[in-house]
Amino acid sequence: MDFSTYLKDYPSKDGYFGKFGGAYLPEHLVPAMEEIANAYLTICHSSQFISELRRIRKEFQGRPTPVYHCERLSRKIGNCQIYLKREDLNHSGAHKLNHCMGEGLLAKFMGKKRIIAETGAGQHGVALATAAAFFGLDCTIYMGAVDVAKQAPNVARMKVLGAEVVSVQDGQKTLKEAVDAAFQDYSKNYKDTIYCIGSAVGPHPFPMMVRDFQMVVGQEAREQFKEMMGFLPDVVTACVGGGSNSIGMFLPFVNDPVEIVGVEPLGRGKEIGDNAATMTYGEEGVMHGFNSIMLKNSDGEPAPVYSIASGLDYQSVGPEHAFLRDSGRIKYDTATDEEAVNAFFKLSRYEGIIPALESSHAVAYAIRRAKEMGQGSILVNLSGRGDKDLDYVIEKYGFGEKFKDF
Repeated sequence: MDFSTYLKDYPSKDGYFGKFGGAYLPEHLVPAMEEIANAYLTICHSSQFISELRRIRKEFQGRPTPVYHCERLSRKIGNCQIYLKREDLNHSGAHKLNHCMGEGLLAKFMGKKRIIAETGAGQHGVALATAAAFFGLDCTIYMGAVDVAKQAPNVARMKVLGAEVVSVQDGQKTLKEAVDAAFQDYSKNYKDTIYCIGSAVGPHPFPMMVRDFQMVVGQEAREQFKEMMGFLPDVVTACVGGGSNSIGMFLPFVNDPVEIVGVEPLGRGKEIGDNAATMTYGEEGVMHGFNSIMLKNSDGEPAPVYSIASGLDYQSVGPEHAFLRDSGRIKYDTATDEEAVNAFFKLSRYEGIIPALESSHAVAYAIRRAKEMGQGSILVNLSGRGDKDLDYVIEKYGFGEKFKDF
């Protein structure tokens, strides 16, 4: 497959990446999604919009975020060098603000008064609440009750920023149920509200929009690494739940001679309900308005999922990821809870960087892969910082006494 014109070719006008994507919607929501798509396709070619977004990224978000060489960690492993794209230094502590500020600017352009979203780990909720405060918009965040308890620091941050946080009590009380509740809200209030989906998922045009806003990560990283080293890394990797941080990191490298690997949460193991490794164990299916790969139970319905990282425990994955896997361009691997926690403490102890549990999955893969490679370089998208996870990790694992050494 020729990737030289990839961004012009995909998605198609109706939102498909090959057979994946589209917009599977109730009839009354079709005009609302068309309104969003038309507005986005108008402003994304507007010099005023691009100029304002660049100003926001520089002056408010603190972009560009740096690429950092993990010298001590790499030395502990061997001769293969690990580098981080430091999205944990993006304002609000994760990559999520990249698309939230873009969506907030879009909402203002469309004359909307309110923005809503779902959140798992809380980073998308914090980022959208931040955008709402910046643009003067009302904000409601839906979050599964399990995640509300698990991610209390981020819940507090959302409320301090002025957002209403709705604890969802249905089903597994995690990310899927939060998305369900947000869609229910949007179906009733779409005239004055825009639903800012938290990942590169959902019906068209959201996978395209989120991808476009997040590509700043990979664009910066590619330029920074090449300037730093004079060549590109051997491997580029990032964690994959819905897939926003990873698709933004990967696409600027897609036409380069670079291995690209997405890392899914294997959780406690291979059994249904013990992981959220969609690409590894899923099959084609429609959920939340788009066709992609999803984890199903024996009845063909969305299966229960689990990950130590609340932002990764989602039954499906962005349609562009499914397409790029089937094309053979991007590979997908897994990391367990144990590997992720191990990486969490290793990066903290050897580099002074406390990563989000989501990002820790990619760090875990990089550590494992560096040992196998022996030499070369791996660039990891460190998609977020771990402040939100500290209480949970300390309660479950203490202060890392078991994870000090290789």
